[in-house]
Amino acid sequence: MYLAQVRPPEGGEVVDGVLTIQSVEYLFNNIVAVALSIAGIVLFILLIMGGFKFITAGGEPAKVEGARKTLTSAIIGLVVIVLSFLILRIIQTITGVDTTVFRITIP
Repeated sequence: MYLAQVRPPEGGEVVDGVLTIQSVEYLFNNIVAVALSIAGIVLFILLIMGGFKFITAGGEPAKVEGARKTLTSAIIGLVVIVLSFLILRIIQTITGVDTTVFRITIP
């Protein structure tokens, strides 16, 4: 596929068959969205695995401890993701700058 055939996302543009710097904004925003989606999927899988380990531990202290560690890690990951998003929103509220959207300003 040639770059001239690439349809830029809304707001992006193609000049002489080359995507412009404005297209980087959309690429970065898409990467962040995919990363957050993957983090959510990994969190879900870790919670399922921890729950399964806990159920199948059979009362053995070592297995129960391993299940607790898995569940604790998953919950800590969730807290980190939520806190990072909340910190960005607090910065946005205080400064008025939209910190959750990546923009390149060309003077």
